[in-house]
Amino acid sequence: MNQQLSIKFLNSISLHIKREDLIHPIVSGNKFRKLKYNLIQAKAENKETLLTFGGAFSNHIAAVAFAGKEQGFKTIGIIRGNELREKILENPTLQFAQDCGMQFEFVSREEYRHKTEASFLEKLKHEFGDFYLVPEGGTNELAIKGCEEILTKEDAQFDFVCCAVGTGGTISGIINSILAHQKVLGFPALKGDFLNNEIRNFARNENWELITDYHFGGYGKVNPELIAFINQFYVDNKVPLDPIYTAKMVFGVMDLIQKNYFPENSKILLIHTGGIQGIAGMNLKLKSKKLPIIDFNEMSINEKLIANTNEDMRPERKRTGEAITYDR
Repeated sequence: MNQQLSIKFLNSISLHIKREDLIHPIVSGNKFRKLKYNLIQAKAENKETLLTFGGAFSNHIAAVAFAGKEQGFKTIGIIRGNELREKILENPTLQFAQDCGMQFEFVSREEYRHKTEASFLEKLKHEFGDFYLVPEGGTNELAIKGCEEILTKEDAQFDFVCCAVGTGGTISGIINSILAHQKVLGFPALKGDFLNNEIRNFARNENWELITDYHFGGYGKVNPELIAFINQFYVDNKVPLDPIYTAKMVFGVMDLIQKNYFPENSKILLIHTGGIQGIAGMNLKLKSKKLPIIDFNEMSINEKLIANTNEDMRPERKRTGEAITYDR
């Protein structure tokens, strides 16, 4: 669903946001897209266990845990940071994933850097047995295939498609599905130029650009200006933004509009990639530092969703906002 934003600009620019965050209350946005074909493949290979990687407040960890539970897989999360072992109950994301049945293996940050090396993966197979590997952030060829389904025929009207960038999978799928007159702008949520090469591994055309000025200090970093922007955006548009990815992208686009980056009469589509579950954890960090918090009333929704995971999830349900079904 594309929602037009009511913001008026002097240069007649129109702004819409694709509400990928509404696909599913937990496995929302790009996480749904990335997992779709990976779960189908895992079933085709008769795998019983999904193993993946993530950090303290990882949307990906929460999504894999929930989707795995619904699809009948055991799930294992390799979590960055040994110190988190004793803090699961203080971490809304890890507590949620554990409630979904995910088994954790906590590793040091040094060990975590070796997560893609063959020797490290062999060690995991020796410890946990056979599993289907879902990469950190979910990005692989099957994830790109899923993200190529984000844009639809109705999106042909837009001149620019903008999205946040983490591992490069979502933007690669979007790049592969745009039309000749369109350009994709990616807004990395972390520092570094390495993402250009990661994206080129998957992208099939050159109609894209990374805008690297809006990471707010790096992955997971926020400041009072960004928090105020998130809160005001919700008041104005009734659209919740996650502080790690989508909020930084939307902030960047709005700033570029004010700086006349876009031609007059441009039609811009923003991709909301979900991630709302991470707000509870972010607010805990903000409160501990005595900083303003994200204050739209989304936390009560998260709490209800966490409680609902203890209910019986009937496999015959189709995807209606309660359960998730990936059809072959």
